[in-house]
Amino acid sequence: MKRKINFGAIVIYYMIAIACRYLTNKTEILNGIDNPYVRSILTGVGPAIGAAVVFLLFKIKPVLSIRGNYKNILLPIILYWLLPVVLISSVMYFTNGTVPYFAVFSVLIYGLLEEIGWRSFLYQELKAIKPLYNILLVALLWFLWHLNFDFTLSQLFFFSILILGSWGIGKVADRTGSLLAVSAFHSLNNFFPSITGKSGLLLGTLLAVWVISLIIRKRMIARESRSPEKPDPVNFG
Repeated sequence: MKRKINFGAIVIYYMIAIACRYLTNKTEILNGIDNPYVRSILTGVGPAIGAAVVFLLFKIKPVLSIRGNYKNILLPIILYWLLPVVLISSVMYFTNGTVPYFAVFSVLIYGLLEEIGWRSFLYQELKAIKPLYNILLVALLWFLWHLNFDFTLSQLFFFSILILGSWGIGKVADRTGSLLAVSAFHSLNNFFPSITGKSGLLLGTLLAVWVISLIIRKRMIARESRSPEKPDPVNFG
């Protein structure tokens, strides 16, 4: 039996997320912070704060975790966080002479803060409705959270990207249960806001590695579930 949707939790979550987004993006509250990476990270803190509040207030147990359903936390750390940092920083070093690992980490942390809200809370809370409606509703609330109200052609394209992201990142959440994984997929768009030959190659490489790893993981889990359990050893004593 499917649990009922906690609409009260959703309303409180979204009000906090929107309020934080407005404060960090439409006011001068962050002007006193000199570090651009910290300022960037804080613009995405609303969904994490909103989720944390409703988790505590309504005693909701988060479904996603840092490790997820991986047996060892090192694997998702290496695959989803260290890989993009090393790959992007290495390419940028050999092409531009810069090593932007702080920038890459800030993008990943920003994505993590968002995903604590969108996939760890909202996506899970709306699983009682049909998947298509879940995807569209999460994408719509996610879009409006960005405070995009001009509805230009570029914004409509951005909304379509969020629909695709809501579907794809939701699949990753279901497959891995890992916040590291969903934040990495979330960060792909933020890593490469404009696609060039170099950024397109990096994006394609990361996406290919991650998708292939998910396919391999799915097959390994399926194989383990089909394998018969080993019988207990016979005790002749």
